[in-house]
Amino acid sequence: MFAYVVAAACAVAVVVVASLVVRRLRSTSDDNDPGGPTVAHAGSIISALFLIAFAIAIVVPWTTADAARLNTYSETQAIAEASWAAADFPAPAAQTVQAGLRDYAQFVRTTEWPLMAHGRLAGEGWSRLEEMRRGVSALAMDGDQAKDAQDAVLGHLSEISAARRQRAMDAAASPPPGLIVITVLTGLAVVVLPLLGGARPRGWALAPLTLMAGLLGVGIFLTMDISHVFAGALAVTPDAFANVLPELQRISFSG
Repeated sequence: MFAYVVAAACAVAVVVVASLVVRRLRSTSDDNDPGGPTVAHAGSIISALFLIAFAIAIVVPWTTADAARLNTYSETQAIAEASWAAADFPAPAAQTVQAGLRDYAQFVRTTEWPLMAHGRLAGEGWSRLEEMRRGVSALAMDGDQAKDAQDAVLGHLSEISAARRQRAMDAAASPPPGLIVITVLTGLAVVVLPLLGGARPRGWALAPLTLMAGLLGVGIFLTMDISHVFAGALAVTPDAFANVLPELQRISFSG
């Protein structure tokens, strides 16, 4: 943030110096017109900066949310595949592993999901996966089919862990704080610039200015509301885990 302040101060200093130099080297005239070149130039640049910042503040969270949503389905797909592979284990190992996978999916859906709105995952989720991995690795398997099933389950558990790490990164992800600040400041500048330039709207002239200010306010609030993947208007919901639970139940019965 300090670097941003320094950059802004340097830009202001350049304007002041350039203004003094131009006044000394050539004759100039005062520009007091609200529709004059100074206000028009500043307005176009500020509007462009606002649009750029606003677009980035919308697109980045939207893209991150889509990727995070797809990742949750990848994680639950790996859970289902692990449950199918565990069906080839001898009893009672098959039922134990499948029950652990169901409990993990239920834990993520009900206990862990609210925590992700605050940018973190529950440590218990990692413990559950590590316990399942150790348990499957410790199983003594007889026959090629059982050993292949063991390798498959361990592979799917690795996929679940990888998807979980990605979910942890998505939960902690947010746009740079400076981006939201720039969006707010440029939005305010767009609204007040005509007034700072000397315009004094009256009557119906206030209507478009008021409408613009209201829409800008809604837009800026939207950028704040969608800045987190698992909270706000674009929040990723635990639908993938809710949908996989009945499938895991069917796999247990069919196995």
